[in-house]
Amino acid sequence: MIDPAEFPELQALLWNRDVARLIPANEAFALYERNWRFVDQTRLTTREKLLIQNLAREFGQVSF
Repeated sequence: MIDPAEFPELQALLWNRDVARLIPANEAFALYERNWRFVDQTRLTTREKLLIQNLAREFGQVSF
């Protein structure tokens, strides 16, 4: 389970949800994948970049 509050861009993608609610890793991956055009890549922290890389390795071959 992933805590969106720890990842600024993921938190922004969840603008219409309770960011205090943990989400499954596959759901986080799907959110990044579907909404990548809205992610401000200049705001990605090192930790969030690693999260995205790990999610892509586990759930798909998406080029971010």
